[in-house]
Amino acid sequence: MTQQRGGKGAGAVLGAATAATGLVAGVWFAYVCSVMPALARSDDRVYVEVMRNINDVIQNPLFFSVFFGATILTAVAAWQYRATRARVWMFAGLALSVAVFLVTSAVNVPLNDALAAAEDPSAARAAFEGPWVTWNIVRAVLSTVGLACLLRALSVRTRSGD
Repeated sequence: MTQQRGGKGAGAVLGAATAATGLVAGVWFAYVCSVMPALARSDDRVYVEVMRNINDVIQNPLFFSVFFGATILTAVAAWQYRATRARVWMFAGLALSVAVFLVTSAVNVPLNDALAAAEDPSAARAAFEGPWVTWNIVRAVLSTVGLACLLRALSVRTRSGD
């Protein structure tokens, strides 16, 4: 089977997809190992207030460009490398990136919205904290494995000359 090269600029797209995926994984990891454990030490009112503030300020062009860019760039790279030995790793990375997007959209964002609308901090925290932390760990793992897949795609691409 003849390997088709990804084309001009394909390496840059794959590199950007890998970097964006790493940044997204890093955001979720930071929550796992620092933000949420620190907030767990807070009383209910402080916990809810800080999470509301975080959920508000994270909605900015820089975060959105990285968060959406990770999936979009990975999709473009997967398409560019669809006929190469790197394709399996690309499509695995893409599937994991889509899974992160779906978990965020279907679970974490609705939990954030419910927290924003809640009036009683104790009840809000009780409904929010456990599920949000659990699903954030899922996002962190999915993103990290996706990053590993894209790093493997870069390695395969480099070794095969694609």
